[in-house]
Amino acid sequence: MPSPASTAPDTVAPLGRLLREWRATRRRSQLDLALDANISARHLSCVENGKAQASRELVLRLADALEVPLRERNALLVAAGFAPRYPESALATPALAQVRRAIEAILAQQEPYPAFLLNRHWDVLAANAAAVRVNRFVLGGRDSRHANMLRQFFDPDDLRAAVANWEEVAGSLIDHLHSLVAAAPGDETARALLAEVLAYPGVPSRWRRRDADGGATPLLTTRLRRGAAELHFFSTITTFGTPRDVTIEELHIECCFPVDEATAQRCRELAGTAGD
Repeated sequence: MPSPASTAPDTVAPLGRLLREWRATRRRSQLDLALDANISARHLSCVENGKAQASRELVLRLADALEVPLRERNALLVAAGFAPRYPESALATPALAQVRRAIEAILAQQEPYPAFLLNRHWDVLAANAAAVRVNRFVLGGRDSRHANMLRQFFDPDDLRAAVANWEEVAGSLIDHLHSLVAAAPGDETARALLAEVLAYPGVPSRWRRRDADGGATPLLTTRLRRGAAELHFFSTITTFGTPRDVTIEELHIECCFPVDEATAQRCRELAGTAGD
């Protein structure tokens, strides 16, 4: 199936096809979507069938009603014959200098506890020194093999071996990845990542299906171990409000906090010996 994010004229799916995919993803009927977009169900049907041309404003109204992410909104616009509206700036560009400063401040403020900057595919774009120290501690002095958090947690030769409650943590990560695939049907990178991590040895076959019930605990704790020592963390996620750039919308910062004083003390000790 062609990717909705593609902008080549011969690979872009028609607008109607994309709208039907998004309605199925959001479990919305034509009537529900038409009411939210303030148009008739008949007009929406004609747009989906290719019998009517949607205006730029209508495409954006439909995207609002369907809560479509910025990257996929651009794809809808392109499929309708319009130019993309939302830029996708490299994080290193001068236009995102204030964003970088905010990210650096959050990462630094989290010391001596780990913090990571990730994109929507869980690629680690930046990390504070505490994250490096903790990873090296539980991995016996070496760095992770991967720059992607999902691969780190699923590869038996990486962080996976150091996670005491691996099935609980990995199950939660798989649920998030399934949700991403369901929410962005044209995200081929997410689909490929899902297939890759499911192919690692020892991954339960039931994880190949999305858990619609969720069954999540109120607070997930990640328990890392090295020998008899364990570090227990819970995480918070920070995102940028009202983004107008694809890159900014897809960034999130994960900050890890100690569950107990023993973990906090170990992190302080690692920070104190980092320069020795």
